[in-house]
Amino acid sequence: MRDINLGLDDFHQAWKRIENRIHRTPLESATLIGQEIGVKLYLKCENLQKTGSFKVRGNLNKVLQLDADSKEKGVVTISAGNHAQALAWASRMAQTPCTVVMPETAQKSKVEASKGYGAEVILHGTVFEAFEKSFELARENNLTFIHPFEDLNIIAGHGSLGLEILDQLGNVNIIVVGIGGGGLISGISAAVKLTKPDVHIFGVEPVGADSMRRSLDTGKAVKLNKVETIADGLGSPMAGETTFEFVKKYVDDVVIVSDDEITRAMNLLLSRCKLLTEPAGAASVAALLHGKIPCSDGDRVAAVLSGGNIDIDRLKELV
Repeated sequence: MRDINLGLDDFHQAWKRIENRIHRTPLESATLIGQEIGVKLYLKCENLQKTGSFKVRGNLNKVLQLDADSKEKGVVTISAGNHAQALAWASRMAQTPCTVVMPETAQKSKVEASKGYGAEVILHGTVFEAFEKSFELARENNLTFIHPFEDLNIIAGHGSLGLEILDQLGNVNIIVVGIGGGGLISGISAAVKLTKPDVHIFGVEPVGADSMRRSLDTGKAVKLNKVETIADGLGSPMAGETTFEFVKKYVDDVVIVSDDEITRAMNLLLSRCKLLTEPAGAASVAALLHGKIPCSDGDRVAAVLSGGNIDIDRLKELV
């Protein structure tokens, strides 16, 4: 069993460390969509966060705690996009060299944004091959490998999002979060449950990248043979062993949505709420719209819109 020893003070310290450097994103009511679902719905707009996703929270918390030698040598990671941009931005803030390995299928806009924030970007093979390449670069160049989700400092930083929701909506009943590797839901669920144990936390995965659901069903963290989903931000090929332990301990359930359900949620968020999300960012609302989350009439529900980074050409295909 992996160590998941993060206490409430760890989450508050992470929040304090980063809060003056990132956005306190709005928690907006979505009355019409909520009426359709039968709840009082609120949208946590991390699509409006710096770099366009929640990822800056964990990455900044991680990089700010590196020692001077590690900062000087630099960091390396693997990412399909949002983690890459966030680490590049956080590294620039900490004046640390950053290398990012991205699969060759990564969205062009996310590649260019990562470069724009100052990272050296290497496009390499599939997501599995990109993982191996990043490990190789870390070994050969003595760089600090920053895992996208298997890191307690990353998880603690992401937990600040949960604390913000409680601060903005103290009487929340349910929080719904998309799952890629599980870093975000690990941080949110632990920070929230350690503060208010009666809040229910639900995770959402796309049908073609359901590693956490399969892990819960089999009792161990699993790796997928392939990933097929429009939600590249949720397209992790594996559930982390650490994040799996967090999910088992703190998350009420993990549900599955289809790509079509995600697309409908994206369109509804754009047309009714004027909020642009990437597919991964709409997964939480997709689960609510299609009855995947057990809710009672009048529940106060916060759905995390995890990101808004999407290529314009890709957007034209989906809306």
